[in-house]
Amino acid sequence: MPKRMVLQQYFGYDDFRPGQEPLIDGILAGRDVLGIMPTGGGKSMCYQIPALLLPGLTLVVSPLISLMKDQVAALNGAGIPAALLNSSLDEASYRETCWQLRQGMHKLLYVAPERLENEGFLRLMQEQEISMIAVDEAHCVSQWGQDFRPSYLKIPDFVARLPHRPVVSAFTATATAEVQADIVQRLELIDPVKIVTGFDRPNLYFEVRRPTQKLPLLTQLVEDRAGRSGIIYCATRANVEKVCDHLRQRGIPATRYHAGLSEAERQTMYRALALVSENLERIYTHKKTAGDRAARDEQ
Repeated sequence: MPKRMVLQQYFGYDDFRPGQEPLIDGILAGRDVLGIMPTGGGKSMCYQIPALLLPGLTLVVSPLISLMKDQVAALNGAGIPAALLNSSLDEASYRETCWQLRQGMHKLLYVAPERLENEGFLRLMQEQEISMIAVDEAHCVSQWGQDFRPSYLKIPDFVARLPHRPVVSAFTATATAEVQADIVQRLELIDPVKIVTGFDRPNLYFEVRRPTQKLPLLTQLVEDRAGRSGIIYCATRANVEKVCDHLRQRGIPATRYHAGLSEAERQTMYRALALVSENLERIYTHKKTAGDRAARDEQ
């Protein structure tokens, strides 16, 4: 199946975004690639489309369980057989996924980098025909990056223990020239196709304020956006709890999410956030469809 047909059939687009096609072509030609594309630029399709065209399995290394779940849910919703293996699965689900992999039932498998250090997982992967390893959030491999994860450094060791070396593709939203060079070196990419499409996202802007009292200003910002959702980042768990309590006391529906919560509570919070995101997406799609229809009527 041609790549453009895959793009249309599974993702609903008629054309590629800037930078996508040369990265996809590089992978299909057996080349390692490095893609630096802003969030929303379509990085994931640069490895998902080749995954459907290449034989066997594509292994996707991703740093966060929430990212894996979102990607796998979206792929499954589009009719693409994909799975994940991480600590959120109970033993029965983990075994079932392993059985499905042995039966060749999936085209993409998402794992955290720490999973690659597990001998049992390595043996399972040595049984598979792996055509590509896609490294998402590849800046995590660099000590110059903002989210350094030491387990990313083990990826080349994992690759070396496979029966044959698959294509290695790496993607991230932002990376300085120094970080890009670090990614190529530490992942041991071989003469990679490198595409940098820029970091600008016109729909975002940054504003810096330095109030003497942060909570009153934060409350005002939230109240000014009544009916909309948002994320507030805090430097510590204690501040997360403090800000959450402050908002709740003022009748603002808020919850918290941090590593100190139990697994059950984190799952509940994740599902609630996913539900809000789905509802917002439906509203956006409805408004966009209505706007497109109105624009056509005016023509």
